[in-house]
Amino acid sequence: MTLESGREQRRVAVFCSSSLGTEPGYSSLAADLGRRLADEGIGVVFGGGRVGLMGVMADAVMGAGGEVIGVIPNFLDEIEVAHQGLTELHLVDDMHERKQLMYSLSDGFCALPGGLGTMEELFEAATWTQLGLHKGGRHKPVVLLDDDGFWEPLAGFHGRLVEVGFVKQSKAGIIRRATSIDEALELLYPSSS
Repeated sequence: MTLESGREQRRVAVFCSSSLGTEPGYSSLAADLGRRLADEGIGVVFGGGRVGLMGVMADAVMGAGGEVIGVIPNFLDEIEVAHQGLTELHLVDDMHERKQLMYSLSDGFCALPGGLGTMEELFEAATWTQLGLHKGGRHKPVVLLDDDGFWEPLAGFHGRLVEVGFVKQSKAGIIRRATSIDEALELLYPSSS
């Protein structure tokens, strides 16, 4: 999508949980990220649910006047309950179609603390970047965002994969960890200066 200014609309897919987790800081981080993305004019693509961190983040983006595109499979609409107050909501047939559409609508990925679904999404997005499968073979960064050390063990494991040669050194930067929203935005959209 091209804006009136002639530049492309920036959109980030945010991977996050359909649960709130046990730490109150997770909800705060999701809301802060949502508001900041809206303030920066960066659209959000997410799993489409109105529950858990997904709902918190989407509500924050919408409350700040931002663009939010949800993508949810029909069967999950009954579990995660599709968020009806979004800019766009896409109901799809299955998880594969969900991820493919999310990836095609985004130019980068940010993972908030989450469970197996969050990890599965971030690893597949990173693998697609590694293999050049995103549209036009584009490099689409994957950023792990936490402010409490949540992703530290996973970032360490990723470093180990590079160290022992299972991920090439040239691909080591596909997955990066940020401990602040400012740092995450810089990794997703590096300054042109």
